[in-house]
Amino acid sequence: MFMFRSLLGMPVVCGTLLAAAASAQPVGELIAPDIARFHSSDDARQAMVPSFALESPMPAIGGVPGDFPVEVTFGEIEGRFVSSVEIEPGTSLYGTGQAAGDLLRNGRRTEHWNTDAFGYQDDSPLYTSHPWVLAVRDDGSAFGVLADSTHRVFIDLTDGIRFESEGPAHPVIVIDGDSPQEVVTRLGASTGTITMPPKWAIGYHQCRYSYYPDTRVKEIAQGFRDRSIPCDVIWMDIDYMEGFRSFTFDPEKFPDPAELNAWLDERGFANTWMINPGIKNESGYFVYDQGTEIDAWVKTADGETYIGNVWPGNVVFPDYTMAEVREWWGTLYEDYMAMGIDGVWNDMNEPTTFIRDENNEIVEATTFPESNLYRADADLGGPGTHAKYHNVYGMMMIKATREGVMAANPDKRPFVLSRANFMGGHRYGATWTGDNTSNWFHVDTSIPMTLNLGLSGQPFAGPDIGGFIDAGTPEMFARWMGFGVLLPFARGHTQTGNIDKEPWSFGPEVEATSRRAIERRYRLLPYFYTLFEESSRTGMPIARPTFFADPADQRLRDEDDSFLIGSDVLVAVQTDLERTSVHELPIDEHGVPWRAFDFADFDGEGRDSDDPDQPELYLRPGAIVPTGPVIQFVADRPNQQDELTLLVSLDHEGRASGVLYEDAGEGWGYKADEYRRLHYSARTEGDTIVIDTHRLSGAMVLPDRRVTVRVIGDTGELVGSGQAGTTIRIDAGG
Repeated sequence: MFMFRSLLGMPVVCGTLLAAAASAQPVGELIAPDIARFHSSDDARQAMVPSFALESPMPAIGGVPGDFPVEVTFGEIEGRFVSSVEIEPGTSLYGTGQAAGDLLRNGRRTEHWNTDAFGYQDDSPLYTSHPWVLAVRDDGSAFGVLADSTHRVFIDLTDGIRFESEGPAHPVIVIDGDSPQEVVTRLGASTGTITMPPKWAIGYHQCRYSYYPDTRVKEIAQGFRDRSIPCDVIWMDIDYMEGFRSFTFDPEKFPDPAELNAWLDERGFANTWMINPGIKNESGYFVYDQGTEIDAWVKTADGETYIGNVWPGNVVFPDYTMAEVREWWGTLYEDYMAMGIDGVWNDMNEPTTFIRDENNEIVEATTFPESNLYRADADLGGPGTHAKYHNVYGMMMIKATREGVMAANPDKRPFVLSRANFMGGHRYGATWTGDNTSNWFHVDTSIPMTLNLGLSGQPFAGPDIGGFIDAGTPEMFARWMGFGVLLPFARGHTQTGNIDKEPWSFGPEVEATSRRAIERRYRLLPYFYTLFEESSRTGMPIARPTFFADPADQRLRDEDDSFLIGSDVLVAVQTDLERTSVHELPIDEHGVPWRAFDFADFDGEGRDSDDPDQPELYLRPGAIVPTGPVIQFVADRPNQQDELTLLVSLDHEGRASGVLYEDAGEGWGYKADEYRRLHYSARTEGDTIVIDTHRLSGAMVLPDRRVTVRVIGDTGELVGSGQAGTTIRIDAGG
C-alpha cells in the first residue's frame, strides 16, 4: 500500500482522499489517471493558488490509489518548504529545465530563479525555471515530479529528489508511467503543448546583436542567396530601435522597416524583431504615456512606480499579471506587425535591471527587489510580491505578446521567442539556451541543455550556434554548425562587438561545412515538420535523448554526445576538438543495427559524411523517414511537391514504416482538415521490397510528385522510385 508522510510526522495511508484528515496531515488526490497531487496538509490544499504550469485547473477526481508507486515527504529545512521523493537504485534523473552540464542530473543541485546569466557556467541559475524532474527507473519505467510553485526553488538531486522552496507550502504533482515517453506525453496533457509554428520558423535563422543599418541586413540576406546557403529568417536586435525604445524604429538606421521586410520577403526571408519589457521612463514616448494612463507599471513595496535601468536608461515595467495590462500590451502590436513583421523576440524579461557606476557603465545585471508589488488578477492568485511573480514575469509577457500578435495577424501562426520563461510557458513561445560562450564546454553542453528542456515540456529550443560571447575558432564554429542546425531551434547568433559569425565568416572550408550542415536540415525538413506536428498533439520532444531508443538500457542513460531526432534518426556528435567521443549506440533486440546514412554533398563530389565536422547519422531498424530536396527557404519549392525521398531501414522481419505530415505551412487551415498525414510501409516479398502509401487522415489532395526510395542496408543501399500514392517495388535480388 502506498504511503506518504511528513518529515516530522508518522506515515499516513493514502488510499482515499484525506479531506477530513487533521490539518497537519499530508493529503493526496488523483487529478488524472496516473497523475497525483500531494499537499503537506489539508490547510495547504485549501490554500492552493492557481497553477501557472498547468494549462487548465485539474480538480481532484478521487483519492490516490493505494498502489501508487511514488512516496512524497514534506518538511522544512533552514526556513525553506521541502518536498522529497526517494528513488530506487539504478534510477536516472533528468529534466530540471534549462540547466548547463550533463544530461544525467543525478548528484546535481540547481537554483530555479530566472537570471540574466551572461556567460553562464555549469549549474548557474539560468533564464527559465522548470521545477520538474523526470526519473527513469532501472527497468525503464518512469515518473515525473513537479513542484508547483512560482517562488525560488532549489532542486537537490544529490540524494533522491528534493525541492526546497522559499515560498509557502505548494502542491507536488507526480506523473507515473510505464516509460519516460508515457510520462512526457502525460506532462504535455497537463501543461499543454506547443501550437504548430509557421513552417519558416523551422528553417535556419541568422542573427547578431545587431545587424544595422538596414543596408547591412540586406547585405547579410543577399550573402545567403549569393552563396546558395539555405536560410529562412533574419533577426533584428535592439539597435533597430530609436534610443532602445520598444515599438520604435531608428529613423536613420531603419527609416522604412516596411520596405525592408518587403525586400526580405521577396527573397524568401521571414523576419523577427526584438521587443523588451523595460519602457523608457519618458513623457511624450507613446508607450510610456499609454501605460501611465492605465497605471500599468510594477510597483515598489510602498506603492510607487518602480524605476529600473536597462538599455534606454531609466525604465518602468508593465505588470503583466493584470489582464488589463496584457490586453493593452497586445494592442501595441497592431501597428507594429503592420510593418510586415513576422516574428517577435522578447528579451531581458527575467526581468533584468542594471546597476551602473558613476560613469554609467553596467556593473551588474540583477532583478527587482523581492518586495516589489504586483496587482495580479484573482485568477492568477491575486496581489503578491516579486518573490512570488518573478519567475513567471517572462511567461506572462510572452502570453500578452502572443495574444497581441494573433490579434494583429489572425490568419497567421505566431512565432514568439523568449529568453525567460516558466514551466508551461512553451504554450506561448520558443526559447534558446541564452548567452553562451564560444568555448568547448558550451559546444558540449548544447545537446544536453536542449534535451533536458524537451524533457521538461519545452520542445522548441536550441543554442546560439557558434557561441554568443567571444570569438571562438574556425574549428569550433564548424563543429557547432555541424550538429547545432539539427536541434529543434537552429539559429546562428553572436554579440555586439564580436567578430562576424555568418556561415561564410571563417573561410571557404568552414563555409562548405556550414552549407552541408544547413542543407542536411533542409533535406530533413519534411521529417522535422512531421515531428513538430506530433509534438503539438502529444507533447513529445523533437530532439530526444538517445536512451529513449531503449529506456531500460543503462548504457544509454548518460549518453549526451548523441541525440535522437524523433524516434528514427540518431545524431552522433564529436563535441571536443580532439574528436574523442565514443558513442553508445542502441542495440536492436533482434540484433539489427542502426544503420549509418547520409546525403550527397552539395557540390556532387561526395557524401556529407566525408566532412569530419558533420555528425554521423543513423536510421532506426524498421523506420521510414521522409526527406526532401535541398531548398534555399521553405517556400522555395512550394510544399516540396515535386520531390520526396523516403529513407528506409528494414527490421529483422524485412519491414519498416513511417509517417509524413504536410499542410500549407502557414495559417489555421490544418485545424479544418486541410492537411494530409500519410503512412508509408515497406515489406519484403521474396527478392522484392514493396513500399505502399496509406492516408491516415486529412483532406489535402495528394500531390503529383515523384517519390524516390532509398533502402539503407548494412553494406549499401538500394534505390527505386515511383509516383506518389502508387505501390513502389524495388528489386533486392542478388
